[in-house]
Amino acid sequence: MPADEGLALHRHASEVTVDGPFLEVGSYCGKSALYLGAAAEARGRILYSVDHHRGSEENQPGWEWHEPDLVDPATGLMDTLPFFRQAIHGASLEGTVVAVVGESTAVAASWVTPLALLFIDGGHGSGPAHADYEGWVPHVAPGGILLIHDVFPDPADGGRPPFEIYNRALDSGAFTEVAATGSLRGLQRTGRGT
Repeated sequence: MPADEGLALHRHASEVTVDGPFLEVGSYCGKSALYLGAAAEARGRILYSVDHHRGSEENQPGWEWHEPDLVDPATGLMDTLPFFRQAIHGASLEGTVVAVVGESTAVAASWVTPLALLFIDGGHGSGPAHADYEGWVPHVAPGGILLIHDVFPDPADGGRPPFEIYNRALDSGAFTEVAATGSLRGLQRTGRGT
């Protein structure tokens, strides 16, 4: 995540006026959680960080974004949780950032708390991106903020699913775009629906 997009995450989280916790889908090694968590701590909020910590499709061996150093030698699987925990500990955010380790859809199915802010940056394949949208967007409170990362209008710049869910939010009539920084889009819930 480029610094300007991280600072935009922090700004959005700092300016939220709706009560409730923040939640991010897809934390990887914790970079976005540091930006969101710092704002959450300053506001007396909690950031729930949902990730299975096995890496998305594009993080697996043979893909462009694979990082061999993140593979657990005991299991042979990606495991970003230790790196995430180190980042949160290093920033003294353990009292503010709550790691929720599991599949996004499984956690969303049991979630009941309205969210002041939702940041979607999970799997970028069509299935995972749309499942994250369908599972989590209904929990954004009226007036709450929806942030979507890696939204690229030009297909040559990046994958389509984040752009597709961004358009779903706009087309639903429930969200209005309030900001764009790089590939990060900020929307506010202004109506009903998903």
